Amino acid sequence: MNQLPGVTAAIPRFRLRRGPRPPSARMSPLARREARYGFLFISPWIVGFLAFTLFPMVATLAFTFLNITLAQEEPLRFVGLDNWTRMAGDQHVWDSLGVTLRFAALWLPISIIVPFTVAVGLNSKYVRGASLMRTLFFVPYVVPFVAGVLVWEQMLGDTGWVNAFLKLVGVDSPPSWLFDAGWIYPALILMGIWGIGAGIVINLAGLRGIPTELYEAARIDGAGAWATLRNVTIPMMSPILFYTLILGVVDVLQYFLVPLVLKNGTGDPAGATLFYNLNLYKTFFTYQQMSYGATLAWFLFGITLVVTLILFALSRRWVYYAGER
Repeated sequence: MNQLPGVTAAIPRFRLRRGPRPPSARMSPLARREARYGFLFISPWIVGFLAFTLFPMVATLAFTFLNITLAQEEPLRFVGLDNWTRMAGDQHVWDSLGVTLRFAALWLPISIIVPFTVAVGLNSKYVRGASLMRTLFFVPYVVPFVAGVLVWEQMLGDTGWVNAFLKLVGVDSPPSWLFDAGWIYPALILMGIWGIGAGIVINLAGLRGIPTELYEAARIDGAGAWATLRNVTIPMMSPILFYTLILGVVDVLQYFLVPLVLKNGTGDPAGATLFYNLNLYKTFFTYQQMSYGATLAWFLFGITLVVTLILFALSRRWVYYAGER
């Protein structure tokens, strides 16, 4: 086709530009070889995660819709939501959940406040022998857990050292720590406080990361110890406190090893130690009801997830990150 002279020159010429090449196309042979070696080195973790975490989670989710038991006397079949319906009407489930929530209401504030308070004291320049005290506080954390629980069982017994000390200071009728439903929770809290060494170390690390300029500015402004703690230390430590809160929630909802060792999973006294995770453990391994136990496990996972999401949503109001505006 003939073109008019001068028109062709007036039409701008558009040149198609190629988009950015993918990262793999820009990688040199050395970079690709290093990437392959990197995937090779992390492949044991990937295989372990898929085989021992992801696959069991998917399998237990499938169990909730089946009738699997360890003996499997009945033919395997799909039961739909029968396990969930059974759980909704199982009073043992709600009683054990109530036990867990009551203990969580007592233990969570203590597990956050006590390590933070001890760490603030150890971080003070007025405390002598702080390094030795840090070591002494951390030593119980590395003691085998079951051995520590058995030692505390002897100490809190009716003829143990704790009651002997109470009688020595004038208490005529010391409490029956491990056999009274009203005193079993204080006994469990005492055992928990004995093992707060890791929490103290975490809080100490956070306190050491607070800039000293903030304390100097507070002193120049005439702030006292309480004002400095409230306006400098706690806001700067809020990410650490939030971290310990999340870990504490996850741990207390899975709490069961101490009552399992103390009471052999019976829930004594009067069902006060029948925690939700203990009921879940007995459903799996004592009653051998795998599908129903998987349902209880996924219900606990849902509770933990919801509580954690709520805490993350509320954290925007009180957690301060120095890097954010």
